[in-house]
Amino acid sequence: MKPVFLCMLMWVCCQQLTAQQACPVIPLPAQSSRANGDMILNDEVVIALRGHDEDHGMYRLDDYLRKELRRRFNIRDAEKSKSGRATMITLERSKTGDNPNGYTLRMNKADAVISAGSPEGIFNGINTLLQLVEMTAPTGTIRQVPRWNITDAPRYAWRGFMLDESRFFFGKEKVKSILDWMAFYKLNRFHWHLTDAPGWRLEIKKYPLLTTVGGIGNHTDPKAPAAFYTQEDIREIVVYAKERFIEVIPEIDMPGHASAANRAYPAFDGGGTEKYPSFTFNPGKEGTYQYLADILKETKSLFLSGMIHLGGDEVSFGNKAWDTDTGVISLMKAKGFVNRKQVEDYFFQRMADTVFSLRNKVMAWDEIATASLPANKTIVCWWRQEKPENLKMALDKGYDVVICPRLPFYFDFVQDSTHKIGRRWKVGEYNNLRTVYDFSVASLPAVHGHEKQVLGVQACLWSETISNPKRLDFLLFPRITAFAEAAWTQPATRNFDQYLERLKPQMALFEKAHLYYYDYFAPSRHVETGKPTDQKNFID
Repeated sequence: MKPVFLCMLMWVCCQQLTAQQACPVIPLPAQSSRANGDMILNDEVVIALRGHDEDHGMYRLDDYLRKELRRRFNIRDAEKSKSGRATMITLERSKTGDNPNGYTLRMNKADAVISAGSPEGIFNGINTLLQLVEMTAPTGTIRQVPRWNITDAPRYAWRGFMLDESRFFFGKEKVKSILDWMAFYKLNRFHWHLTDAPGWRLEIKKYPLLTTVGGIGNHTDPKAPAAFYTQEDIREIVVYAKERFIEVIPEIDMPGHASAANRAYPAFDGGGTEKYPSFTFNPGKEGTYQYLADILKETKSLFLSGMIHLGGDEVSFGNKAWDTDTGVISLMKAKGFVNRKQVEDYFFQRMADTVFSLRNKVMAWDEIATASLPANKTIVCWWRQEKPENLKMALDKGYDVVICPRLPFYFDFVQDSTHKIGRRWKVGEYNNLRTVYDFSVASLPAVHGHEKQVLGVQACLWSETISNPKRLDFLLFPRITAFAEAAWTQPATRNFDQYLERLKPQMALFEKAHLYYYDYFAPSRHVETGKPTDQKNFID
């Protein structure tokens, strides 16, 4: 009896270990269990589609999966082969819950079934399956992929990433690469900061000087050749993002951060300060509003997200000239305004009305919480963690919000105590992997009672300290994985030490993709890039 008892004990222990094993996917699924055995993934697959499809979303998914299997693993479409040994992957449209981003994955020895109530959910399931395959090494022409049963859905609908290309221009192929990684980690909003003081990066055909003149320069080299996206480039990237179920939200910054535009069209210059010259658009000239309306109209025609980000931040840095501008003085007298902030809000409300007339929503940074805008058409990005009162004001006014505080979600901050290039907060705080991972919206008192107004969270990468694409990689990877889990996974099921174990094999994927990433486990692998003079502490 003793051998039988020992065998049973060993079996029970193995079952317990299997139950405790964490699914190796990032972000961690809501529910997952390891099944016995492996799925045999051959070098040929059959992809089957089930379920009603009104918008051809299922066919887009079929095409995406075929391309990714070929690109990543050299797995072919078995419909063109008669070998009879192909693995079956079924994409099934079915009712699996109320969350459109949720999905289930069931794996058997020779097939996998991904089910969801929407194409978005199936897409998320596809990327879970792709990660599971990436975690296994091929044996000849097959891969033995551990079988998992997963039921998953995200914590937040808005899982965003913002890229600043005014200060440093990365170009179309790098942006597509970022979109690929966003999709892989289930991020679904790409906030694209295309205009600012250093350079204007979006072609506007009615005002060609915006790019040919305003596109000259970057943060470190004011004479760098003009760099910008043509409208065809924009359409191509928007379609590329749509194939990955990522919405692209353009930002046209106003009324501040306008120096590049004012170099091109000085007639609409509202002045600035010695430190921030030509920083604002002129709110005292009626022509300014028509000029910007024309720009917004062309912008709207290029993007599919149904929203435009209007900036609205840091106007006070360079609006002192408004005090002596005759047009602004006349405006203040006519409207009874007594300070520049009231002028700023008036300007913003007029430009918001233009966006609304284009049937788009308005997004903006948290400074615009003081304005009076329709709550059902306005989204506020709360970025100033030291100003919780602005978050409270936005929520109390009924605005939806995206949580993107500098601490911990600004990726231009340094990520290690030894790093010398990049930003720190006033008291030396920075954004390491753990602070990104551990952040919880529930820790913000202003949110209590307003949870339904929180659309989600967003990481932001400003490019003042970026002078080459390697620096971008170094700041983004692996923090994008920690952020993805903070956006997707419920706080109660997050565990940083367990996450680190799942992160380790991701490093091999970064290496395979030739990324110049920060290696949390071997920091000397890639040294910090940039210039020490780029180091800066926030003082605003």
